[in-house]
Amino acid sequence: MQIRVNLPQTFSEHVRDTSGVATGLWVCSGSPAAAEILSLSGAEWLLIDGEHSPIGLESISSLLRAVAAGPATPVVRVPVLDTALIKQYLDLGAQNIMVPMVHTGEDAANAVAAMHYPPKGVRGVGSALARSSRWNRVPGYLDQASETVSLTVQIESEQAVHNCEAIAATEGVDAVFIGPSDLAASMGLLGQQSHPDVLKNVYHCIEVVKQAGKLVGVNAFNLEQAQEYVDAGVDFIAIGADVQILASQSQVLAGTFEKE
Repeated sequence: MQIRVNLPQTFSEHVRDTSGVATGLWVCSGSPAAAEILSLSGAEWLLIDGEHSPIGLESISSLLRAVAAGPATPVVRVPVLDTALIKQYLDLGAQNIMVPMVHTGEDAANAVAAMHYPPKGVRGVGSALARSSRWNRVPGYLDQASETVSLTVQIESEQAVHNCEAIAATEGVDAVFIGPSDLAASMGLLGQQSHPDVLKNVYHCIEVVKQAGKLVGVNAFNLEQAQEYVDAGVDFIAIGADVQILASQSQVLAGTFEKE
């Protein structure tokens, strides 16, 4: 008997179907248990972070299987814009890719090309051997592969801010995720992601991306700042990470009965 598999909806589809802002959490520890717990937290989406974490190719499949326990949509961030690496992440079954440090429209176009098979892109064909097609159990996978993936690119530099209109206008970019921390650093304001000049650039990019008709999100672990971004109309937002939650809440618990 031939088993037929239907893949879940993409990140961009999920965000558009979400009422209000789509709230996300980061998976940075590499722990499948932590990933599964977050998948059942009520978050709309999870960022499995391959950039600032020990998560490598060998871990991605396990983490994707773990988060499949819950309704949260997984987005996998590659460490760098690299065609071969994006191909591997896609073949592992990562439908939703986030690419960091996209500074120009050309960078965005290269990221788009890496996501798709020819003639639309340059993705290598190995689906029969890969989880992406569930080992050929997704009917007609090659013909519909472009419909099963979504691309989010990151604006997180002053150069990217200057080019945000070209980045957002790039066909095949589904969403833009703004990183205030790296943006601040590129502006000579390291650690000052709430500096007025940084915020001015963030709000500018939010407006430009929305005008382009693309989804826009931002990272904000400060919940007061996060609310301001929500009020500004972002479609999705990341507000915490497994390691950050564990570090902060364990410290609170450990200090419950401290003597003065």
